[in-house]
Amino acid sequence: MQLDQDTSCSKVTYVKGIPLLKQFAEAIEPLQSFKAWPDDVLISTYPKSGTTWVSEMLDMIYQGGDLEKCHRAPTYVRVPFLEFKHEGVPSGLENVKHAPAPRLLKTHLPVALLPQTLLDQVKVVYVARNAKDVAVSYYNFHQMAKVHPDPGTWDNFLENFMDGKVAYGSWYQHVQEWWELSHTHPVLYLFYEDMKENPKRELQKILEFLGRSLPEETMDLIIQHTSFEEMEKNPMANYTTIPPDVMDHTVSPFMRRGMVGDWKSTFTVAQSERFDAHYAEKMAGCSLPFRWQL
Repeated sequence: MQLDQDTSCSKVTYVKGIPLLKQFAEAIEPLQSFKAWPDDVLISTYPKSGTTWVSEMLDMIYQGGDLEKCHRAPTYVRVPFLEFKHEGVPSGLENVKHAPAPRLLKTHLPVALLPQTLLDQVKVVYVARNAKDVAVSYYNFHQMAKVHPDPGTWDNFLENFMDGKVAYGSWYQHVQEWWELSHTHPVLYLFYEDMKENPKRELQKILEFLGRSLPEETMDLIIQHTSFEEMEKNPMANYTTIPPDVMDHTVSPFMRRGMVGDWKSTFTVAQSERFDAHYAEKMAGCSLPFRWQL
């Protein structure tokens, strides 16, 4: 199904051939003149790939594990979402203006839409998640986050996802371009599945990347506080402070399941087989080691 054939997709427009939510697309031009600071750290992911999780981890690192400081404001204020723009809610660029150094920034944008000055100046923590779990999570997110067009049936959404006809475009392109960039720029490329398997090991990678160290007990506190169970009930992390006309948690919670392999509860056997064939074609020659289950 073509995006421009779906009337609900009037919320989506294309920038440099990449579909974006219309309001977010309006932020791309102002973003090109964004002035990065040398100690900025950018958190980048394709949507529904552990963005909030790693954001909370990084904020806790910056606050030395002080829970009270980490509860000072919702995640989207503490870690401004660069391209976010929605009526009645402060934009990402507005939130950045009030963020003290060192700043944590967030984006879902593919490499092509980010200003080169930003990529040249800052360290990036990138998190990639297996495509099947992303597709299922993104489908549920479309249903509760009202900025998105109606996703239609799961089968239609999956076809659009595979074809890159959803906001932020192709998952395949996104993960591969950031992977290539990690070979020439200061990009720490993490995997969601590795974070679920051994969060402390991945936290240590982040600390080393940032040139920081923390006591063992502080690291343990960070792991505990950023577990799915803790974040699910933390209003400063679970997006329940967002107005219900923007995110309707009665449809699906923002923190839904956070599992590896949850795709099995949604994909049919036929869909999984079709997806696997498409995946093999799109990822041919790519060395990225994704895992579908733990």
